Amino acid sequence: MSTTKNILSTNNLSIGYKTKSAAICIAENLNLNLDKGKLITLIGANGIGKSTLLRTITGIQKPLSGTALLNNKNIQELDTLTLAQNLSIVLTEKLPPSNLTVWELIALGRQPYTNWIGKLTDTDIAKINQAIALTQIGHLVSKKHYEISDGQLQIVLIARALAQDTPLIILDEPTTHLDLLHKVVLFKLLKKLTAETQKCILFSTHDIDMAIQLSDEMIIMTPETVVQDQPCNLIMKGTFNTLFKDEHIVFDAEKGKFIIS
Repeated sequence: MSTTKNILSTNNLSIGYKTKSAAICIAENLNLNLDKGKLITLIGANGIGKSTLLRTITGIQKPLSGTALLNNKNIQELDTLTLAQNLSIVLTEKLPPSNLTVWELIALGRQPYTNWIGKLTDTDIAKINQAIALTQIGHLVSKKHYEISDGQLQIVLIARALAQDTPLIILDEPTTHLDLLHKVVLFKLLKKLTAETQKCILFSTHDIDMAIQLSDEMIIMTPETVVQDQPCNLIMKGTFNTLFKDEHIVFDAEKGKFIIS
């Protein structure tokens, strides 16, 4: 059911991939809702299909059936420019070699809006500076992007997505390769950004305990089902107990975290 707060929804979406002989379905009949001002985490075991789901709802990969709707329009039918003005994606891939400074890298977020020579207007520069201020990385702007740490680069890429100024930001495992301190900093930054900008941020992560503490909602993928709800409701329903098929990993509902038995 679409509301004014809704940015992206899926309607009986089935995801997977096609081989020459058959269609391999990973998950089916998904009805998900991404709303303004929400920090939503996507959780599931390795190889469960989180990246396939993200690629499908961002229009990179075609669904097997059903639809993903961005502002009530089928994402598969939107042109590249419309997509880039409504949805920004931060992937875990390495950046191509370049001499770009941090400021220039963030400025690339304005590409969907610049004219054909790529000249930045005062509005573009204001959006770039606002993204830098929101992520508190002013001290990094003159450095080359390869001179900063992985944790700092992840925040720079989020600043680039903020400069793109889309209502929805999707990140594929942004906390991978970060130490605990940088993971906490990143989680809290994303939480702050959804509150301050009212954008919706969806990201996949393996840091389940932290996601339970800081997410507004979670999407949990298991081999049997995909469910979306608030963390407290998921705990109450026992959903986390279905995540790992291993008797040594148990979810403690009272503590709200996994323990090794």
